[in-house]
Amino acid sequence: MSSEIAITVQNLCKHYQIYAQPKDRLKQFLLPRLQKILGKRQTKFYKEFKAIDDISFEVRKGETVGIIGRNGSGKSTLLQMICGTITPTSGHIETRGRIAALLELGSGFNPEFTGRENVYLNASILGLTEKEIDASYQKILDFADIGDFINQPTKTYSSGMMVRLAFSVIAHVNADILVIDEALAVGDAFFTQKCMRFLRNFMETGTIFFVSHDTNAIRSLCNRAIWIDKGVLIEEGRPKELCEHYLEEFFKSQQTHLEEKKQTNFSAIDESQILDYLDQRNQFINNSNLRNDLKIFRFNPSAASLGTGDAIISSVKLLDESSNPLSWVVGGELVALEVVVSIKKSISSPIVGFFIKDRLGQNLFGDNTFLEYIDQPLHVNSGQVLIASFGFRMPRLPAGEYSITIAVAEGNQSQHVHHHWIHDAMFFVSESSSDVSGLVGIPMHEIKMRIGLNA
Repeated sequence: MSSEIAITVQNLCKHYQIYAQPKDRLKQFLLPRLQKILGKRQTKFYKEFKAIDDISFEVRKGETVGIIGRNGSGKSTLLQMICGTITPTSGHIETRGRIAALLELGSGFNPEFTGRENVYLNASILGLTEKEIDASYQKILDFADIGDFINQPTKTYSSGMMVRLAFSVIAHVNADILVIDEALAVGDAFFTQKCMRFLRNFMETGTIFFVSHDTNAIRSLCNRAIWIDKGVLIEEGRPKELCEHYLEEFFKSQQTHLEEKKQTNFSAIDESQILDYLDQRNQFINNSNLRNDLKIFRFNPSAASLGTGDAIISSVKLLDESSNPLSWVVGGELVALEVVVSIKKSISSPIVGFFIKDRLGQNLFGDNTFLEYIDQPLHVNSGQVLIASFGFRMPRLPAGEYSITIAVAEGNQSQHVHHHWIHDAMFFVSESSSDVSGLVGIPMHEIKMRIGLNA
């Protein structure tokens, strides 16, 4: 294997034999052997389930590769075969370097052992000597931050504590490859952020291979993504495009026909009830070279899309306070995103929504009309036009490219039909920006400092 390749998977298969009843397992063990001796056609007493079916790919050193797919698609089975905890039915796996894995919750831990004993057990399995574990033990303990529970049996741990300790161990074993299943979804927000900081540092030198249902995590962390469905590799490539294709297929499968439709008249939102605040620094910022200039490009109706076609998004514009279309926006100013939808077939309970994304495809912010009309759902007839408007202050955005994804659906938040979803319906570019912290800079209502008396 090339020294530049960390993981090689070739024609990998994992098939399971599923028996309808226990006696069929005994029949399968005895009868085919007897039939073979007698020269008769061999009978199968099981159904074959293909958890992984002929998958091949390579992961280069230093890459961060995300695996995405629905529950039961074979993602965890694939990771376990790479880590060596499951034996493939056929195919070939080769890895280069020390692998540290965080798979199923509590895997590798003995529930009767204390946290300390499990640290030594798990780290030794991953290849560390007792001397090396002694040297790293305090760092592991500090990172896990579970206090005196380290001396208690892990069977008394909560799921969050278990994740803390398991991740802390793999973070301190000097691994070359990290393999992580969905386990991080169990941890609290503070620990998850600590883990993400570690992962971003590890990405500078190591290889990461992980499973996540969070497409935002795939898009923001990964250099490459792999989509698996029913044990088959569907697609691999750039995270942004692959996640869009995955979501398209997911939404198509989730669409259901609405059984009840209600008819009501349009009710406008009273915008006078909206309390608006101005950032006190606006005048200074907008009269300096720190002004956040955003260049707006026209709506692209031909962008990649999906949906039934019963409603079509025909126009998307950013408007000023006088409802004039904008080709240029200043971060921190009040704007309205107007979406015009042409109704091709009568629909009830329409929902119009949007996401604003950065160049990595991360959802920065967005909203939809559902909550505003939850008590008075609209009915729109074929041939009519539905106009949705979202008024907000445009955040100050770091220099870079951004896009707006628009969608119109029918139903409610949990059960709906997508009539039209347009990826990257409109682009805009942040040409310059004042310094902001995080992905977006939110206009501040008030910022103060004061000097108090000495205590």
